[in-house]
Amino acid sequence: MTGANAALVLAGLMVSDAPRAEFEEAFRPFAPLIGSWDLDVSWYDDEGRVTRETRGEWHFAWALDGRAVADIWITPSRAARATDGDGEWGLTIRLHDPELGAFRSTWMGPKHAVVMTFIGHSGPDSITLEAREPKSAKTRWIFTEITPDSFQWRNEDEDADGTIIVRQRFVARRSGTQEAGEDLGGGTAIGG
Repeated sequence: MTGANAALVLAGLMVSDAPRAEFEEAFRPFAPLIGSWDLDVSWYDDEGRVTRETRGEWHFAWALDGRAVADIWITPSRAARATDGDGEWGLTIRLHDPELGAFRSTWMGPKHAVVMTFIGHSGPDSITLEAREPKSAKTRWIFTEITPDSFQWRNEDEDADGTIIVRQRFVARRSGTQEAGEDLGGGTAIGG
């Protein structure tokens, strides 16, 4: 099998309708994110000035037989590519590690061959993923203000002296092109 058929098989195997029962409670913080989102994306310099803005998109789904949460974010969005140029398609896989009592998360950005690994925890109003990368003392990706129709996300670095520098922000709104639970093809409902 090759081409489109192989892609459909892979997509069908990758995406799940729901988390497995034994992971439902652990994945509860990510449940409101399942579905498709339109993004306003901003990048910042070291002084906090906006250096670039574009539209993006972010798609979340239960994955790997309900044992993981996967997402793909695209900046600029496919619709904005004509004016904003080529950008990045990032893939994240998150799983719950019961021994650690946290999420393990790996993000891959193929355009620049970047792979980042995170340990994540949820709080009452946020989800924080933290990585230690060579470029900084700490990198955090933080989801906040999560509602059924919107959320915010930021990428921040904390230097060795404790200075926090916000590098990127996403303001997300549930996509008008796909409602939670809508069949996106291949018989798999996203967000249901």
